[in-house]
Amino acid sequence: MVIADLLGVARMTAITLNGRGRISNWDETAAELFGVGRLQAVGRPPGALLRLPPEHRGAFEPEIFGHVWCGACTMPRVDTGELAEVGWWVYPIEPGPGGLDVRVLALAADLRRLREDGPGVTIGDRPVERPDGSERRATGARLLRVEPALATPSSGPGSAPYAAPFAAQLAELLPAVGPAGAERIASRVLGLGCPAVSLGLTVRLPIVPAPEAEPRHNGQSRADSSRRGDGRPAPHRATVPCTGGAPPAHSPTPPQPCKLAPPEASGSVPSDADQSPPRDDQPPRAQRPSRADRSPPRPDQPPRVARSPLSSRPDAPHPPPDPSPHPEKGLETMAVREPLTYLGEAGQQIGSSLDHLQAARALAEVLVPRLADFAAVELLERVVADSAPPAAEIDETTQMRRVAVVHNDEPGRWDDAVPEGEALLLPPGTPFVQAMRTGRPVHIPRVGPARAAEIAASFGGRDARALFTGRAMLIVPLIARGRVLGTFKLLRKPDRRAFGELDLAMVDELGRRAALCIDNGRLYRREVQVAEELQRSMLPDDPPDVAGARVRYRYRPAEQAAKVGGDWFDAIPLPGCRLGIVVGDVMGHGLTSAAIMGQLRTAVRTLAAEDIRPARLLRQLDGLARRLGEDYLATCLYAVYDPVERRCTLANAGHVPPVLVSAFGDSRVLPVPSGVPIGVGGEPFEAMEVQVEDGSQLVLCTDGLLERRGRDIDLGLEELRGRLTDATPDLDLTCDSLLDTLAASTPADDIAIVAVGFDGIPKDDVAAWELDPDPSTVPWVRAEVGAKLAEWELEPLTDTVQLLVSELVTNALVHGAGAIGLRVIKGLSLLCEVYDDGADLPRLRHAEATDETGRGLQLVAHLSARWGTHRAEPGKVVWFEHDLPSPVLPR
Repeated sequence: MVIADLLGVARMTAITLNGRGRISNWDETAAELFGVGRLQAVGRPPGALLRLPPEHRGAFEPEIFGHVWCGACTMPRVDTGELAEVGWWVYPIEPGPGGLDVRVLALAADLRRLREDGPGVTIGDRPVERPDGSERRATGARLLRVEPALATPSSGPGSAPYAAPFAAQLAELLPAVGPAGAERIASRVLGLGCPAVSLGLTVRLPIVPAPEAEPRHNGQSRADSSRRGDGRPAPHRATVPCTGGAPPAHSPTPPQPCKLAPPEASGSVPSDADQSPPRDDQPPRAQRPSRADRSPPRPDQPPRVARSPLSSRPDAPHPPPDPSPHPEKGLETMAVREPLTYLGEAGQQIGSSLDHLQAARALAEVLVPRLADFAAVELLERVVADSAPPAAEIDETTQMRRVAVVHNDEPGRWDDAVPEGEALLLPPGTPFVQAMRTGRPVHIPRVGPARAAEIAASFGGRDARALFTGRAMLIVPLIARGRVLGTFKLLRKPDRRAFGELDLAMVDELGRRAALCIDNGRLYRREVQVAEELQRSMLPDDPPDVAGARVRYRYRPAEQAAKVGGDWFDAIPLPGCRLGIVVGDVMGHGLTSAAIMGQLRTAVRTLAAEDIRPARLLRQLDGLARRLGEDYLATCLYAVYDPVERRCTLANAGHVPPVLVSAFGDSRVLPVPSGVPIGVGGEPFEAMEVQVEDGSQLVLCTDGLLERRGRDIDLGLEELRGRLTDATPDLDLTCDSLLDTLAASTPADDIAIVAVGFDGIPKDDVAAWELDPDPSTVPWVRAEVGAKLAEWELEPLTDTVQLLVSELVTNALVHGAGAIGLRVIKGLSLLCEVYDDGADLPRLRHAEATDETGRGLQLVAHLSARWGTHRAEPGKVVWFEHDLPSPVLPR
């Protein structure tokens, strides 16, 4: 038997995503792991179904990520919200012949179950250990850490011993793709690296006396030289290729104990000849496996930690024996290098996640069993919830939470005494508060019964004395950027010595690294929340209700949280029952882009309220952006729809052109002059007018909906036009359909969609009069307005509206110039507009008791719901709106 024959077996699920990023394969294992059934999962993007951490969502979108990813994350189940530790192996699958619609293969396993039970182990097709871990626990071995990893890439099913079993099991997990499709997917996975797990474990290894004395160097045996400073061997990590499904069935013959060669050997079990006494021409016995390495384990011996034989990969070459004539120098070098190697690997594991809680758990995992037998990390509640900066002062009112507990006792041994996730209020006299107040570690070489009872009293009504009595305890504060984040405590069993100087130095270094990682994760999370809240606060909530038009929009932020962008959109009611529609995209991502987006959106709303034509509005917005700074660059499309004239006027500043869908279902991309982006300057903006019939639709979007890696945006625009052909009148369905069919499940950029339905205002609901600039016109127009209101069955408004119309017409006769016009529109409210050729805009002013004028606009402001003025070409318009009477409900 050689090490290459070893194969790990674990229960895994295989999830596939199609070309649209939707789940196409979901089995019972996935339903059990994530808490959602197949019917609810198939057809949905994983980002919308599973609450994946934002930093990992891009791995499930091959057009964004594009390479293999493996890692672990903590995520809540869909049904209960209970946190699950999931190991992922995510592979992009190249499109190929045969119509196989699989673009992503995601293999997943329950890491908590793997850590408790461990993977099964087989040699060829013979099982050595079941996946339930019964044989392993019987021998005293214990898994402490399980991490997803990748085996060395291989070229095909026959290139590695584990390739054929993996391909066979994958075919069983993916029955829908067929044998040919499963073989192609397996070849792709093997070429990127078969799923594997990196194991940290302790083994209770019985030893027997050697048949003859081992060669010694300076009076120290080889076994003694392999020990670390505290007299215990260090645990090692093992990488095991994994296959999904259950292990092969047991053969009738019970499995025999495995005889594995240590790393120094050639990789195979020595023959009987190798076990005979050495001859003069044989190499020293230090290069050959001893009987202790080949003896079956006995559970009645004291625990020791040994390197797992699984640590050698199938294709890893074995190092040659050290020919140095002074081996003691090599041992000294290894003694110095081992702590540095451990610190490097531990720091890499702690800093591998942007989740501050995951970093805290990683700290506890790297400490056990290398430096302690029990580790617990407790953070301030403010740090856990990320609701505020850490407290500057620590006292008995400071609330904390235990976020991670790791130990090498039997599973569940301390779950009741020190449950994970418990909220804590620590008394001021405890060493935990002392460490946080002083900023220095507290080391108790041996905790006596009285001190154990005192410490256990801070854990509420539970009796935790057995956890502390007789053990060495070390409490280390977590401090980053001058603020205390929490503590972590370490305990060693009575059979281990207290923490030495080297232990204290390594723990201190790991504590500083972990505190910085936790604080960085907290700050990153806070920055993302601030950016998302800022962006959300600057976007409109609900579409406005306007006469003659319907508006619906959708917004989907970039799935990678650090890429919060500057896409904005708005629908602005304008005077004359018109509607302004704007879509823009600030260049760049992050808080700066979100802030610039808010400024530009406010500027567009302000300019639109002045009833400025679209081309002129973009010119003024461009000038404003150039005055604000060089970084104020954005694309923008602005359109104004007039439901009375059935006309849409558009101007563009480098944005994606819109698509117009006619009432008959035909769709076309409007050739709006593109212009240059806002903030560039130097080029004029041109507008175009389009006559639109009732029942047509206008769809505007940002480039996040259309862009794909390796595809021109014009192709995406053409696909958008094709999707809108024969679009449904329901704008909500139109928006949702575009997101489902065109948007990536994990978009790299923000996506904004605005759909406008053009319904128009019936001509019978509009009345207009051209008035002579003569005082006798006032009573005549009052009568005309009264008759029109009676025709519209609005008699309750007659007196008020006649009074307000006469005030505005009189004001135009006295202070205006040229021709005078009046228009009344019945929409969602009653709108009255008075035109004249005068350039001076009227303004509301306070009239003194003796003044004979100045009260007309005050009367208009008091009796109407809204009123205002704006310039027209030529002249100006003064208008007011009056709410329609409430309909009388039938009795």
